[in-house]
Amino acid sequence: MRIRTLLPLAALVALAGCQSSEAPEAPAGDTAATAEAPARPAANPNTALPGEHGFGPEISAEDFAHHVRVLASDDFGGRAPGSPGEQKTVDYLVQQFQRLGLEPGNNGEWTQTVPMVKSQAAPDTTLSLTVGGETLALDQGEEMVLVTRTAQPTVTVEGSELVFVGYGTVAPEAGWNDYEGLDVAGKTVVMLINDPGFHAGDPELFGGKRMTYYGRWTYKYEEAARQGAAAALIIHDTAGAGYGWDVVKNSWTGAEFDLPASVDPAPRIPLQGWLTQDAAQDLFRRAGLDLDALRDAANKPGFKPVPMQATLSATLHTTLETGESRNVLGLLRGETHPDEVVIYMAHWDHLGTNPNIAGDGIFNGAIDNASGVAGVLEIAEAFVTAGRKPARSVLFMPVTLEESGLLGAKYYVANPVFPLEKTVAAINLDALRSELVGPTKDVIVIGHGASELEDILAEVAATQQRSVEPEAEAEKGFYYRSDHFNFAKAGVPALYAKGGLDNVEHGREHGAAQMQRYTEQRYHQPGDEFDPSWDLRGVVQDLELLFRVGARLAHDPARWPNWYEGTEFRAARDAMRPPAE
Repeated sequence: MRIRTLLPLAALVALAGCQSSEAPEAPAGDTAATAEAPARPAANPNTALPGEHGFGPEISAEDFAHHVRVLASDDFGGRAPGSPGEQKTVDYLVQQFQRLGLEPGNNGEWTQTVPMVKSQAAPDTTLSLTVGGETLALDQGEEMVLVTRTAQPTVTVEGSELVFVGYGTVAPEAGWNDYEGLDVAGKTVVMLINDPGFHAGDPELFGGKRMTYYGRWTYKYEEAARQGAAAALIIHDTAGAGYGWDVVKNSWTGAEFDLPASVDPAPRIPLQGWLTQDAAQDLFRRAGLDLDALRDAANKPGFKPVPMQATLSATLHTTLETGESRNVLGLLRGETHPDEVVIYMAHWDHLGTNPNIAGDGIFNGAIDNASGVAGVLEIAEAFVTAGRKPARSVLFMPVTLEESGLLGAKYYVANPVFPLEKTVAAINLDALRSELVGPTKDVIVIGHGASELEDILAEVAATQQRSVEPEAEAEKGFYYRSDHFNFAKAGVPALYAKGGLDNVEHGREHGAAQMQRYTEQRYHQPGDEFDPSWDLRGVVQDLELLFRVGARLAHDPARWPNWYEGTEFRAARDAMRPPAE
């Protein structure tokens, strides 16, 4: 193991006790696992990149930390798409892929151009609500956020009637329609975050505590647009959203990015935004309505929309720029089945720099998601230095515009380099958290119970004496909030797994406390910075695990994982790859 002075002494001592340059031991008789990780060659002298760092072939805490430290540095400015930080990020990733000897992954090119529209709402935007003969002016960022994704420099909505539409859900398979009998043309719909059944904890409604796609804000705005509404406001609550108001404020008051309508024809509403819980409570009270009672009613079948006897007026001025961002693609070409591919992905973008924040306005995004990108680079190095090329190709793809709605991955799925029917699986690394929790006895699968990739994961995890568990906070809808979801919707089996919470030395409560602290103090905040005191033993453990999962697929061309029967993505996969007789 190579140890340098990047980590503090205590962390180095801890790492020395468990990290090894050897591959994980394969189960007896498992030839695919044996093929995935033969003895690795001695370290090669590598070109020194930013920080004068020398890389070795093993998955190492030292190399991982270097990648995160570079990508999350102030010099990269929060890695906003279209910014100087993007160019530095792309340059760094291409240099790393070249150092590893990968091929350009996009038909001879290192990048895939993703067209985008950048918009910035005026910071002094106000929203006026007229109710009970009074007009209330709500401030952008403090009581509400308001944006448009129509690529219009000025959008005006005047005197639009407000209607409470519960969760704003139309789910024919569940016999549910919150818009039934309602014409919302020109009106503003006000709705709750998450799903029917969530706040009541009713397991018979939708997913109960588990969020479905109907609970995501992306779906709610699209449905409001399909219904013809002029504006849509979601009422924020921390439990239902899975994050506090600061996350909404920080994510929605800076620059916003979208794919052009010519590329992404999804319906768009003129104005969309959020209300704080306090602002919503005040609005409903002034309208003579009880928000808590209406929330209860909205959780029951047969809910009917409620006119609020209030109107909305707003003029939103937006600065618009058209531009381009880039996915970065490095390819390890397969030896016998090069037309089939296993994809490792992670989003490289974050929220950039917000000049309106006093003090430190750089959103460094160390965990979200320099950690995932560093993980992809380490796994790529493990494949390259394993001593034997895989049968199938392996594509390593840091993608852009995740923070703006998974747009880089969405663009790739619509314009794939490898046909989706030849794409074996997508493995997503997003916001690795093992540096916070340390080594764990468990592995968490986001969206547990979806595909046969989980069977492979469980096989490999067992060799690490680890169990595979579902996420504890399924109500937060993490499965729908990261790039793999685009592949899933298209039918490609997609795995989103990460280290668990049950720390091997300090237990589950310790891990849960670390994650709660991150969510409250660092997630989508300037405090998400590289920390040299991280315990990186768990990161090495997790990256070895995900490396071996992908390696089993890459070395075994007879293996084609599918979704489990009954999952919503199975039909799409079966349509592109009919099951064998």
